[in-house]
Amino acid sequence: MSDESSSPNSGPHHGPTTSAAPTSPAPTAPSTAPSTPSPVAPLAAREQLMAEPGLGAGNFLDHALAVNPNRAVPFAFSHHLDHRGAVVLRGHSLQDLAALRDRYAAWYHANGVRPGEPVAVVIAEGLEPLLHFLALTALGAVPALVNDAMRHDVMVRYLNHVGVVGVVADDTTRLAAAYRQDPQRRPRFIALAAEIQAFDADASGGLPADYPYRHAADDVVALIHSSGTTGTPKSTVLAHRQFWDGKQPRMVRFPAEPEDRLMSLMPHTHAGGLSYFLTATLLGLPTVVMADWRRSVVEPVMEAFRPTMVASFPRTFVELATGELPVAGAAKVHSWFNTGDSAHYGHIRRLVQLGERPAGLIRPWLLPQEKAEQPALPGSQFVDGLGSSEMGMALFGQVTTPESVRNDRCVGKPLEVVRRAAVLDQDGNELPDGTVGLLGIDSPSRTPGYWNNARLTESFELAGYWLTGDLARRDAEGRFYHLDRTVDVIDTSAGPVYSLPVEEVLLADCAELVRDCSVIGVPGAAGEGQRPVAVVQLQQDAESVTADEVLEAANKALAGAGLAALAAVRIARAAADFPLGPTGKVLKRELRTRFATLFTAQ
Repeated sequence: MSDESSSPNSGPHHGPTTSAAPTSPAPTAPSTAPSTPSPVAPLAAREQLMAEPGLGAGNFLDHALAVNPNRAVPFAFSHHLDHRGAVVLRGHSLQDLAALRDRYAAWYHANGVRPGEPVAVVIAEGLEPLLHFLALTALGAVPALVNDAMRHDVMVRYLNHVGVVGVVADDTTRLAAAYRQDPQRRPRFIALAAEIQAFDADASGGLPADYPYRHAADDVVALIHSSGTTGTPKSTVLAHRQFWDGKQPRMVRFPAEPEDRLMSLMPHTHAGGLSYFLTATLLGLPTVVMADWRRSVVEPVMEAFRPTMVASFPRTFVELATGELPVAGAAKVHSWFNTGDSAHYGHIRRLVQLGERPAGLIRPWLLPQEKAEQPALPGSQFVDGLGSSEMGMALFGQVTTPESVRNDRCVGKPLEVVRRAAVLDQDGNELPDGTVGLLGIDSPSRTPGYWNNARLTESFELAGYWLTGDLARRDAEGRFYHLDRTVDVIDTSAGPVYSLPVEEVLLADCAELVRDCSVIGVPGAAGEGQRPVAVVQLQQDAESVTADEVLEAANKALAGAGLAALAAVRIARAAADFPLGPTGKVLKRELRTRFATLFTAQ
């Protein structure tokens, strides 16, 4: 696409794909030599994007193509291992992404997909599912992004609820078999992702005349399912403008200098994954989109890509902070970005020992245009952002550096996009500072609601606020503290016990024993209410420790912190003892069921 014709709605953008050739398999970072062009959009282009009224989650690639003169320079990297086990990084430019998007869109159009129709994308993590998101939104369709680790019986129920017209998956065998048992619910097509990759777009009959689709502000652009940790996954709606609201300041505040590189471990089936991809695309920020969150996969790619920023759920940060630290891979990291559930200080304090902070990195999201006269500082910063798909983005942010004073469960102050944030009682009245209540937010970034479920949407709305499903308190300085999910509060005879502060103490103050943990409430004897129980994964060099020894150490630390004692500890020695959902979150509901009769069995 030429500079002169680069309009966001000028039709399909086909560019050369030569820049998508694999890089050298040697584990070295992409070159940042002065002779290597940077893909980063210039400041003037980013300022233009901030003020573009039609930009949103349905057309951000087209707007990036329109304003970024570096549209042919690779910025989005995928990864794989070659036959020798070496990491291979493959770069894609804005033009490459547009060409792949258009080819995939031609397949969907040829198979009858039309504006407003939901289509399920059940593809493993990485860059590939994001290409399907781009293709479907360019047609005005609604990608329903589904984690491929979801149990198939749950997945079928979820897809039936959404009412998808088609399914694209890496493996369609079990899905096809399930729909043979219920043919009336079978979508119009169930296709392999490989079939679309091999599609000959030239024989497709082309794309619609109004391609790419022009979205209205409130058009639905994606459906994101919840983790299912509290039950059947909910289908969260993302709208075109809503999902862009609040992210505009990142165009000038997000670190985006030529030497910056982002490693994104956020799942595409969470708003966080789409949010970081949208941001990176608009900035032209070199980004490797990870296909796996486990440390055994992540660390070699870190050493090859040399990121300066890492964005993830807590799941990977737990692994990176456990055992020997990834010193080589994190040598250039200045910022760790966490969203979803807030992270634990016990893990954060180890990660911020790594990397280095360049001159001028003075607060989250900001590298000033003119760096301050100061040397680089050792260590990194951890930006803990409390957010969810329903919130549209992280709406609170707490920064921890090696110099920070510990402040358990503090998630900081609301970001500027938040119109109001409050701690509420059950009737929607604001509670005074220091009182625990329901966390409510009012922000243009919040979801319009849940797909096909107005009643569920209404249950999360109270007095003009959206209830996040969390319990929190606010201090006199306006900082918020995240104490628990509403469904995880432990109702003891002495009053409520919040599981997250207890977990914080175990992970930080019993770190020589505890690698990870989950605190739950289980029924006590008659009249006792619930009792707190910790299910614990041990550190590798503490595997001979008994549950009683952990309980003694934990309760000593909890007493010192002024928190309730545990009634019991159970050690998770196998993966099945510490069940995780498809997004890597511990399934507390399963643990509660597993230990439901711990104190009441005869």
